[in-house]
Amino acid sequence: MTSREKTGGALYRYVPALDSLRGYRFSHLRADLVAGLTVATVAVPQAMAYAIVAGVPPEYGLYTAIVMTAVGAIFDSSRQLINGPTNAISIAVLSAIAIIPPEDRIQAAILLAFLVGTLQLGITLAKLGDLTRYISHSVIVGFTLGASLLLVLDQMKNLLGLRGMGGVHDPFLVRFWATMTQGVSPHWPTVQVGLGSIALVVALRWFKKKIGFKLLPDLLITVAIMAVASAWLGLESQHVKVVGEIPAKLPTFVLPNLDTPYLRQLSYSALAIATLGLLEAISMAKAIAAQTRQRLDMNQQCLSEGLANLAGSCFQCIPGSGSLTRSTINQQAGGQTQWSGVISAFAVAAIVLAFAPYAKFIPQATMAGILMVSSWYMVDWKRLAYHLRASRFDAVLVGVTAVAAIGISIEFCVLVGVFMSFLLTVPRAGNMLFTEFIVSSDGVIHERHEGELPHPQILIFGFEGEMFFGAAGALENHFDTIESRIGPDTKVLVLRMKRVRNPDAVGMYLLDEHIQRIEARGVHVLLVGVRSDLEDALKRTGITDRLNSKHIFHEQPVRHTSTQMGVRYAFELIGTPLTPDGDQTMHYMI
Repeated sequence: MTSREKTGGALYRYVPALDSLRGYRFSHLRADLVAGLTVATVAVPQAMAYAIVAGVPPEYGLYTAIVMTAVGAIFDSSRQLINGPTNAISIAVLSAIAIIPPEDRIQAAILLAFLVGTLQLGITLAKLGDLTRYISHSVIVGFTLGASLLLVLDQMKNLLGLRGMGGVHDPFLVRFWATMTQGVSPHWPTVQVGLGSIALVVALRWFKKKIGFKLLPDLLITVAIMAVASAWLGLESQHVKVVGEIPAKLPTFVLPNLDTPYLRQLSYSALAIATLGLLEAISMAKAIAAQTRQRLDMNQQCLSEGLANLAGSCFQCIPGSGSLTRSTINQQAGGQTQWSGVISAFAVAAIVLAFAPYAKFIPQATMAGILMVSSWYMVDWKRLAYHLRASRFDAVLVGVTAVAAIGISIEFCVLVGVFMSFLLTVPRAGNMLFTEFIVSSDGVIHERHEGELPHPQILIFGFEGEMFFGAAGALENHFDTIESRIGPDTKVLVLRMKRVRNPDAVGMYLLDEHIQRIEARGVHVLLVGVRSDLEDALKRTGITDRLNSKHIFHEQPVRHTSTQMGVRYAFELIGTPLTPDGDQTMHYMI
């Protein structure tokens, strides 16, 4: 292979959108064009709403829907995933920048995108993207539940026409309570606009479900109708707050300001948002791939998220991730390749240039209503019930993550969920199984059942599981049990190690100490079913130098197992026939 071919292969690997062009046909272009335009009709109102959620002007959400969507699509391993502003990330951003003075919040949000992108690129370069599979999906379910409730609480002030109160350092619930108990009556024209917007979205969704037209742009239609009504009825003069002026221009290249006192305090939130963004994007990409039969590169997925956020921070964007709603619409609309995302980004840019001046008539209560409806659909209620029923492990993760989101902070709850995911997983992974075997009078090796007596001179035990530091407690208990079973007549201890995996220093040290203690009591120790990785660990730790080489039996084909060989040798060591009649035939059953 020439250097040119190698370069081309690497380019296709790291820029999947270019790879998709190699077999690109006109039918693909037509499908991507329809899907991209359809996604854009949803992206515009969503981007504006999510920017409001994040505490920045609506145009920054539109910039994110342009730049992040395009960059993410070009580098994305998934053909249908659409990047950009999302409900969950925007709520986390709002929580992160709430402590920043109002005049600096826009720059803080942009800086946050830079930090998130940098962290995600670091995860990619360290090839840690696959570690996300060790974080339970229950964390996402719990986060989504908490975030959806917080979204409703946060937008109540806009729906009712109230002024938000409470300290910026207070949790959402405290601020919500301060707002709702400030003694000010709701502004009824604003309430009517908000409830009318909710009713219109729900009616349009019922209608498109009734007619079977899933691509009806219900959000865009709602925003357009309410903007026209606002301008026609002069709602602003009735003190109904509107979105305000949105500049009809595209984002320009401006490096984020790194010389700021907020850099350190935002870094903690950036870690939580980076983790959440990867979990969101990877979960969504996997869900799509399960239906389209795509093969995903998880590290490439992390790379696309990192580059999208990093590039976005240079074009005045807020942090974002893979969007559940827009990705689903892209798939349903028939998007074939990553270029549907690029087309969507260009379509959003065109809409901004053409219609931005009219956005000033959109009531804030309309955006609040849209967000409240979105918060309901944000939660997969069937999946939530499934996770709560599945196991106590999942129920605890969901509950703790959701409560932390509501009671403490949204970005903190992600770290809590991830920490608990690992905290609850390690003990389960370290639950090494321990089984005792015996040889029956007819020469059959099988698990010892209650009431069965083992051979007075030979004990046989089997281990199964990860032999690493997390299993140290279980290993020590099992070794203590074995040592308590050794009596004055015991001559041989057979340890079946065939199903021991990934031995580390802690596991090998405990095994070495156990063997030395047993042999000090005059008992032979045989290791049977030793696999290559365990044999290498035995050599590296010097156990093979101290243990008689005849006492190690390597893994064998099933018809002539190492356990049979080891047990037969154990009987030779004690000088007793295997069966009363001296028959050396032996069978192995588990």
